[in-house]
Parts: sequence; structure tokens; C-alpha cells
Amino acid sequence: MILADQTSMFREAAESAAVVAHQMQANAALMRDVGMRLRNAAPKVIFTCARGSSDHAATFAKYLFETRLRIATVSQAPSISSIYGGALLNMEDVPFILISQSGRSPDLLMSAEAAKKAGAIVVAILNDTSAPLATLADIVIPLHAGKETSVAATKSYIATLSALVHLTAEWNNDTALFEAYAGLSEILATAWVADWSHSTDMFMTAHNMFVLGRGLTLGIAQEAALKFKETCGLHAEAFSVAEVAHGPMALVNKGFPLLVFPPQDKAALGVDAILRDFVGRGAKVAVSGGNNDGCITLSLQNNLHPVLAPIAMIQSFYRLVNTISVMRGYNPDAPQHLNKVTQTR
Repeated sequence: MILADQTSMFREAAESAAVVAHQMQANAALMRDVGMRLRNAAPKVIFTCARGSSDHAATFAKYLFETRLRIATVSQAPSISSIYGGALLNMEDVPFILISQSGRSPDLLMSAEAAKKAGAIVVAILNDTSAPLATLADIVIPLHAGKETSVAATKSYIATLSALVHLTAEWNNDTALFEAYAGLSEILATAWVADWSHSTDMFMTAHNMFVLGRGLTLGIAQEAALKFKETCGLHAEAFSVAEVAHGPMALVNKGFPLLVFPPQDKAALGVDAILRDFVGRGAKVAVSGGNNDGCITLSLQNNLHPVLAPIAMIQSFYRLVNTISVMRGYNPDAPQHLNKVTQTR
């Protein structure tokens, strides 16, 4: 029988604090230069392009860029280039940010080529800087996550969020964000040892559930839902707290499990009322942070910067979901029918 603390997923997720500390130092000069270049380019729009966990990081990037830089950020579907083959237009000096662990998926390579031909500034955020995507990019931002053997991405996802925060702080000359970011490694170390095990029972026999976030935590909810699917065989769907009442709420009834990652900024407005509604329906609700009546409280450090709190949440979640996976009889390192590198066209 697999033990939860002996999986590669556990070991690799536990390395996140050290990875971020190294990345922060190794990328310091690079991020200053990239921040200055993108600031001088003064783009009116930003594009992201990614799949899977990397695309969930791109969701985080959208809210990060739009709230901090005040620049509209659009997710470019890789299939626009790889399947439809149409030339991209009007992309001169526009940042086109591709996020990938491997940098080898054909659809992302074709997207990078099309964006570069259209005049975009192609930025690749990569773990493997020897990958073909690095050759195509104008700017390469290494994740420095090291080898990740578990199919379930953990430290590479957190390293991506870290790199996005670092980039934003430099791009926007945001001293307050940069000072908070300097403590991220310590925040992650504390988040890793947070005990969320008292919530495992609500997930043990579940077949369907919701994972909710909003704003900066929406990408975290998307990532958590994916991890439930791939490591636990549990059908989890991610929604914005602002959207769940527009139809999905009809599925929430007695015993229905929900995991909630409340934003730690203005986007938290109205979340408590939604949680009360869930509890009133008899749902099982676990909430990261806060102290809501009728909900299971999952510990979160106090007074975290709202940009960094979501990263602490996903770090604590990785330990929880690894445990749930093993308890449900799965191997989180080798989910059925999945590979570490996905060759998508």
C-alpha cells in the first residue's frame, strides 16, 4: 500500500518553498530587465497561451495583470494557430506569454511561431529551458523547479505563480508587492505544514463536487478541481463564486461537497452570503481561511497579501489532495491514461 508521505507528489510539493527561494534569487536580474522592457513597450493588451495546470496559472495571471497593471489580458486558444491556421493580426509589441512545464507541445510551438510572425513579444515561462519553445521565444523566464516526476504538477505550478508575481512587481514598479513577495518562500513553508486532514471525510465517498474561487483564487480553484479529477477519480468542477448561482447552484443539496478558496481582497464581497446559502441547503462546505458557521475551516495564515494568499492555499491543498488520493486507493504519481508531457495539436 502506498503511504501518503512517500509519494513523489508529496515530496515534490514539499520542495515548493525551496524552489521559490532559489527562483527569486536566480531570476532577480532577469526580471528587472524584462519588467523594464515590457513597461517601455506600454502594451494595451496582453495575451496568454497555455493548457492544463499552466492555463490555470494563466487565469491567475489574468486577474493579477488586470488588477495590478490595469492591462486587458486575453487567453489565446492554441488551436487558433495549430488547427485553424489563421495568421494573427495587430500584435506588434504585444506580450504573448506562453506558460509550459515542458515547452514541447506542438500547439504551443505553433502559437509561438504565429505570434512572433505577427510582431508580438513572445515570452516563455518554462521549467525546461532546453525545450524548443525557448528557442522561439524573445524572452525566456525559467521556473527553476527542477525535475518533476509525478504526473500531477505541484511545485512547477507554484513556481509559475511565483514567477508571475515577480514579473508583475517589476513590471509595475510595485514596491509593496515586491516586499511581500520576498516572504513567499516562508509563507509556503508554513502553508505546507498546515493541517487540513480534518476535512478528508467529506471527500472520501464523493463522486461530484464544486471548487469555488473568485478573482485571484479562481485559477487556484481550477487547479484544485483538476487535481481531484486526475489523482482522486473525483469529478470536481471549478466555478467563480459570482457565477455559481447562475445555474450550477441547482445541484447543491444535502451532502453535496464544496471546497471554497475565498479571495482576500475586494472580490470577497458576497462570499459569506453564498456560504450561508450552501450551509442552509445541507451542503458539506470546507473553506480556506475565515470562520463561517456550519463550514469546515481550513487554516490559512493571517494578514497575507491578497496576491500571495492564493499561492499559500494551493500549497496546503496539494498536501490534502495527495492524502485523499491515497485514501481513495489511487496512486497520485501515475493517474490512469495520463502522461507528464501532453502532445496536443
